[in-house]
Amino acid sequence: MRPVEKKTTLEVHLQPGAKSNGIAGLRDGVLQVRVTALPHKGQANQGLLALMAQALAVPRNDLALVRGYASRHKLIAIKGLSPQELKERLAQALPGKELCQS
Repeated sequence: MRPVEKKTTLEVHLQPGAKSNGIAGLRDGVLQVRVTALPHKGQANQGLLALMAQALAVPRNDLALVRGYASRHKLIAIKGLSPQELKERLAQALPGKELCQS
């Protein structure tokens, strides 16, 4: 029997074509993310996943876009993190920014 693998999802609002890459914060339970890549042939999605892998300190292969390939509103699955671990890593990635539901 295989052990149950942890997997958590995260709602993201993506702003492609921004001046710089970064995580702006959490608003109404949705993570606001900006990437410089344009929404052409999935470049913004790849930029988003690369940025999130770096911010969460997880391998890029542990992230997958579940929903919202052609939308600004996306759902990302993160393999290997519990919801609590995700919250802690986001808090580390966003020093001085609010993680509360506003």
